[in-house]
Amino acid sequence: MKMRTRITVIGIVVGICLLICGGLVAFSEPGGADDPVVTKSYIVDIVIPEIKAYIDERFGIAASEGTTTLHTNTFTVVNVPAGKTVTCEAGTELILRMGKGTIIATEKGGLADTTEGVDLANGTAMPSNHQLIVPVADGRGFRADTDVIVMVKGSYVIE
Repeated sequence: MKMRTRITVIGIVVGICLLICGGLVAFSEPGGADDPVVTKSYIVDIVIPEIKAYIDERFGIAASEGTTTLHTNTFTVVNVPAGKTVTCEAGTELILRMGKGTIIATEKGGLADTTEGVDLANGTAMPSNHQLIVPVADGRGFRADTDVIVMVKGSYVIE
């Protein structure tokens, strides 16, 4: 008799647990916090905007009225149309790969050409395949005389 009582008690406990779990599943809202299923609308409406906001905040990517501001931690190939100017922040590195550009400098100095070991003054032709470093964020950069392909590491604005 003792064995039959134990089996009955275990059966009742298991039955109660099944009823409770079934009730929780039946009354949980689909797509809600209690439902582990991830829907496409959740990805599109919640996850992707959060990822974009994180990238914009982390890497300083923004665009407004024809101006593009970017920050790269590695060299990135950038196409600059003729007539546009690229203004750089301090520490930005540039390597002209194709086209012709003119250095934009200030009265404090120009861009450091680390390949030649010289300072490039305002109006100087931008040399190809030379590593140029912008020492101060005071409006220094270059103007694209033709369509330009340049490798950039650091923060810059294309206007």
